[in-house]
Amino acid sequence: MDIHFEKKVGNKIRAIRENRKITQEELSAKLQVRGCDLTRSAVAKIEVGQRHIYLDEIMHIKEILCVQYDDLLNV
Repeated sequence: MDIHFEKKVGNKIRAIRENRKITQEELSAKLQVRGCDLTRSAVAKIEVGQRHIYLDEIMHIKEILCVQYDDLLNV
């Protein structure tokens, strides 16, 4: 993916997560329970566009945040 696109997706994830009152630590824990091994630090890096986000991670984040793919990817 394009670095600018990933940064925008990360910003969307952060905004939705904060709107849902979920911390990075809580999101990380929920991802790990699903077998998606992302630390709080990795979540933080995704949110600021410093780390690549994989499709399976997007799928899990979408489900945890209860949003549609368009909500995350329509930037």
